[in-house]
Amino acid sequence: MDLYHYFEKGTPPFRNLSDLPLEEADAVLNAIRASKPQVQCAARQPSYNADRRYYEDILRREFIKKGGLLQRAVPHYMTVEHSPWLSTWYTECDYIRIPIEEFDLRTLSFTYGDSHPTFSPRVTDKKEYRKKLYTYDEILQIIAKYGLPQHWNNDGRFGPERYIEVHVWSDETISRFR
Repeated sequence: MDLYHYFEKGTPPFRNLSDLPLEEADAVLNAIRASKPQVQCAARQPSYNADRRYYEDILRREFIKKGGLLQRAVPHYMTVEHSPWLSTWYTECDYIRIPIEEFDLRTLSFTYGDSHPTFSPRVTDKKEYRKKLYTYDEILQIIAKYGLPQHWNNDGRFGPERYIEVHVWSDETISRFR
């Protein structure tokens, strides 16, 4: 299994809005809106950074409950395998692919789909993977049952899940790929 991180070519990978104070993160997003209004990130709602922190707090609490190894306050984000849809989010997309064996699995958590709709009160379809955070062994069971969302729902016709989101709660492996 490979994990992917997508970013704009010419910018450093693994830059994390949540590592910034909220006002600075909002300024970065506003600068993207002004300079690249055509990219997907520019279409994010004005409350995106505050919403992101809300969902990251849920992820952190759930990760701790599962006994995960928390080495960062906020995660880095990746996907399980290639997401064709995420690769369209950038003017010139670049990516980093890292084999999962490079990571301490205790520092990884997963949501089946993006964490925002996974934990959103607005998504009420009652699919078994809603409102759930998974460990590596648990996500393997979900993948065996449902497959990779990008294989059956890359266009989003069947719901918000288009990839499996990976939360990397450590800088150890990431720092080797920056």
